[in-house]
Amino acid sequence: MKTSLFKLAAIVLSSAFVAPLASAQAAPYPSRPITMVVGFPPGGISDVLARALAQRLSVQMGQTVIVDNRAGAGTTIASIFVAQAPADGYTLYFQDMTSHAISAAAYHRLKFDAWGDFSMVSLVASTPLMLVSSTASKANDVKALIAQAKAAPQPLPYASSGNGTITQLAGESFKQVAGINALHVPYKGGAGQVQALIAGEVSFGFASMPPAVSQMKGGRIHGLAVTSGKRVAAAPDVPTLKESGVPIEILLYSGLLAPKGTPPAVVERLGAEVKKALASPEMKQTLVEAGADAMPSTPAEFAALMKSEAASMAKAVQMSGVVLD
Repeated sequence: MKTSLFKLAAIVLSSAFVAPLASAQAAPYPSRPITMVVGFPPGGISDVLARALAQRLSVQMGQTVIVDNRAGAGTTIASIFVAQAPADGYTLYFQDMTSHAISAAAYHRLKFDAWGDFSMVSLVASTPLMLVSSTASKANDVKALIAQAKAAPQPLPYASSGNGTITQLAGESFKQVAGINALHVPYKGGAGQVQALIAGEVSFGFASMPPAVSQMKGGRIHGLAVTSGKRVAAAPDVPTLKESGVPIEILLYSGLLAPKGTPPAVVERLGAEVKKALASPEMKQTLVEAGADAMPSTPAEFAALMKSEAASMAKAVQMSGVVLD
């Protein structure tokens, strides 16, 4: 009888421990707040789109999505952080995928595998850059800027949002194609870059659309050209680079990543939520104001585009001579 009682007690105690564990394992995703890491400081296109997306995902998924800006080193600081995070769907990466591809080509000693350490979730948007100039430079169109650079006794300083970013690569490509000499001056993010242009610290630069459009409309910088194949609704009077006689076309691709090994069901859920968010009126308005086009995708479509983008960026890095370590 005592043996039976001991067995019964053991079963009850075992059930007491197993039941909470099973319940925890069965908790639907997401059951706690999610962190969305951004590799740039506040104010640039990645931050603007990430915050709009995070807000929509919070509403849709019933859990807070927190934006965590980890800027520096051409987004590699943020990349390392996410690559080393638990693969549970609670740490995501809103990445400027073009800079991600540049890092893979321009850094020789990365502390992460640009492709192998991440799970592709979904593309989010494509956005052009805007070539802008300081009002102090007196160059209010592309031809005037090129003429000014060729006549200057010293290389014109141009601003980027940081070493290894698409804004640096765009500047170096512009130098090559336009046949001018210019000095790269990196800043910490798009907001700092544009502030330097307003202050006249530099002559020109390729900036992300939100700060560029805002400051251009305020008359604090000149908007010279966009890098897309067609004009954008956010700045319809600004011509494309190709219209201005410079055959360069650059699109900035942003996407959502997770650490490698994130459960497929979580990746699928997140992809569906991104697609739903991009169709919302709030996100559509944000995209229009940012000069961006929505690009929801499957992980496979995301990976295919990034493979192509990596090859393209590798050629651009080689042409420009950008080496980051």
